[in-house]
Amino acid sequence: MTQVKNTAPAPITTSPGTPSVHVSGEGQDAAPPDIKSLHGWLHTARFLTTAPQLEHLPTLDVPEVAFVGRSNAGKSTCINTLTQQKRLAFASKTPGRTQSINLFSLGKQGQTDAVLADLPGYGYAAVPREAKLRWQRVMGNYLMTRENLKAVVLLCDPRLGLTELDEILLDVIRPRVQSGLKFVILLTKSDKLTRAEANKALSIAKLQCGGGEARLFSALKKQGLDEMARLLWDWTHGETVAPVEQPDAAGDDEPPALD
Repeated sequence: MTQVKNTAPAPITTSPGTPSVHVSGEGQDAAPPDIKSLHGWLHTARFLTTAPQLEHLPTLDVPEVAFVGRSNAGKSTCINTLTQQKRLAFASKTPGRTQSINLFSLGKQGQTDAVLADLPGYGYAAVPREAKLRWQRVMGNYLMTRENLKAVVLLCDPRLGLTELDEILLDVIRPRVQSGLKFVILLTKSDKLTRAEANKALSIAKLQCGGGEARLFSALKKQGLDEMARLLWDWTHGETVAPVEQPDAAGDDEPPALD
C-alpha cells in the first residue's frame, strides 16, 4: 500500500483500524486540467482498503465514485484501463466470487482528492442464493447510505443491454440521482459492435439512464477514455455530494435482491 505523507493540511476521517489518508487541496480553484493531466491523475490510483461489510469501510471526506455492474460486464478491465494499471482491480477467475468493496485512492504526491470504489459483480448464477442476498444488502445499503458517494458508473455489455438486475439497481439509486448523484451507463466492449449497433445501443441506454448519461467504452480500442477521465475529474471536483435520504422511522426495509 502506498505510504501516505503526513504533511498535508486536512486529514480524511477514517474508521478505527483503517489506513489514514490526506486530502490534497491543491488545484481546487485552478483551471480544469488538460486531458494528459487527467490521465496522469488517474494513473496515481493505488489500493486503499477492502471491506467485506459496510461497517468495515473507512469514513472518508473526499468524493467517491462507485463502479457497479453484472459479472463479466468488464468492470475490472475498465478500471485498470482508466488508471493505466494492469492489476489494480482484480478480476476473479470465478465470476461472482469476489464479494468485497475495494477502494482506490487518487491524488498526486501521496495526497488523496478522490476515491474509486470497485463493487463486486452481481447476477452470476453459480453463486449461492444466501451469498447473493448477503451481498445484495451490503451493496444496496452502500449505494443508499454512503455519505461521500458522488457518482455511480454502471457498466453494461451493450450486446445484452440493461437487464432486470440492472433495472433493480437503477431503482435503488434513483432517489439519490434525483437529489444530485451523478450517474452514467458505460457500454463496455463496444468494439464488438458495428457502428450502427453501437449507435442503437447508445440511443437505447440514453433513454434508460433516468437523469444520468450514457457513453460507449472499449478497453481494446481505447474508446471513451478521454470522456471518462473528464467525467471522473468533474464529478470529484464539483461542489457538493448528493445527500443521503434518511430512512423512515420503521427503518426495516431491505433493498431488492440482485439475483
